[in-house]
Amino acid sequence: VQLQAFGGGLVQAGDSLRLSCVASGRDPSTYALGWFRQAPGKAREFAGGISAITGGIYYPDSLEDRFTISRDVAKNTMYLQMASLKPEDTAVYYCAADRRMVPGRRTSDYSNWGQGTLVTVSS
Repeated sequence: VQLQAFGGGLVQAGDSLRLSCVASGRDPSTYALGWFRQAPGKAREFAGGISAITGGIYYPDSLEDRFTISRDVAKNTMYLQMASLKPEDTAVYYCAADRRMVPGRRTSDYSNWGQGTLVTVSS
């Protein structure tokens, strides 16, 4: 499966932004999808994910109150809606996929990665 993430940009603190991740290839709906982010000088971290088939959604505790994941199965697209953005949300955001049912929380759980989209939040 191939992934393309887009929708990043420069926003101000407190703004909202929606990222999209389009999956293509063979049977993309059978892949669990995840969002990760990597801030400058930091490790890539799990930002949320959605299960294959069932659409169950998982968040890290730290982002659950501001980030919302959804998907459009017909468009093979996963979304990450981010609200009340903070400067510390500045990062490159990646989507990832793996042929499993439940999305993992580690980068090593994923075998397919998109190219990333940069989100910059100014104070």
